[in-house]
Amino acid sequence: MTAPTPDTVLAIFLIFCRIGACLMVIPGFSSSRIAVKVRLFIALTTSLAISPLVIGKFESGLGSQAPFAVLWLIVSEILTGLTIGFLGRVYFMALQTLVTGAAMAIGFGSIPGTPFDDAEPLPAIGTMIMMVATAVLFLSDMHWELFRGLIASYSRLPIGESFGSQFSLIQIVDRIGAAFVLALRISSPFIIYSVVVNLAVGLANKLTPQIPVYFLATPFVMLGGLLLMYFLITDFISLFMDAFATWLRQG
Repeated sequence: MTAPTPDTVLAIFLIFCRIGACLMVIPGFSSSRIAVKVRLFIALTTSLAISPLVIGKFESGLGSQAPFAVLWLIVSEILTGLTIGFLGRVYFMALQTLVTGAAMAIGFGSIPGTPFDDAEPLPAIGTMIMMVATAVLFLSDMHWELFRGLIASYSRLPIGESFGSQFSLIQIVDRIGAAFVLALRISSPFIIYSVVVNLAVGLANKLTPQIPVYFLATPFVMLGGLLLMYFLITDFISLFMDAFATWLRQG
């Protein structure tokens, strides 16, 4: 058995920096419901598992470089991993924002739910949808696509190159735009439903001011929103996960 050299140990640590930083913010693995030790164990085992596949891309003589150069490599790998993880996180942030808006549109915005991924609670419907999206992420084996993308990232963002802040900002801005357009498309039926129903209730209230039409119509508005959610939830999740899977495959 060959003893590990300083170059090998440093290369594995640099792999851990990118993998660990990505898993720290990527949806699913970064959930506060997962114990810190479990997340650390996943990052370590994943780094060791993929190291034979990517260690050949590292330059020889890493252990003999100056301390400042090694420190810059560590910082660059951490920033690269955080960028990759944040690009995936953007999709779930957009979904969380628009789900909250959809819950308010159908009258369920004031019903608090339990915190699922963040410390702040979402509306009950938002918590349910975020839980379903996270579960589908693992049930459909998309987390394996994430690991494949991390391996492929060493070809697109080789080790040793300076962290491209301009390239990262362009990617983040483009991904934010695409994610929020997708979330707006998904939540558009609920927004249209809210506009139409509130317009109808407002007109009825003007025609019969002596009757509190808005308060009487609230249960029916909520029932209609639940029926709309019931019929659209499958397409809702499917469209979102298809877009997220496309990003995982194409990067």
